[in-house]
Amino acid sequence: MTFVVTENCIKCKYTDCVEVCPVDCFHEGPNFLVIDPEECIDCTLCEPECPAEAIYPEDDLPSGQEHFIALNEELSRIWPVIIELKEPPPDAAEWDGKPNKLELLEK
Repeated sequence: MTFVVTENCIKCKYTDCVEVCPVDCFHEGPNFLVIDPEECIDCTLCEPECPAEAIYPEDDLPSGQEHFIALNEELSRIWPVIIELKEPPPDAAEWDGKPNKLELLEK
């Protein structure tokens, strides 16, 4: 099992999770983070750190978020690793909890 970043991270992109990751498995895109499933050791440290509650165990994804498993795997191959906390986008709080953000994902 691995952990998966889901839709609510889009345009929120809080980086609290990367600071606690012991294996540097997070990768950063323009407005989204993903977890490399090959690097994730299922330590569970990132899940409670996400202010947007966008990280879930692969086996416990909310309904309709299953496609994020493949998306995390795909994008972790091309996006760079992120290991340090960064300021979230200035409008992150406004996007937190908004539905249907997948079309806003920038690759």
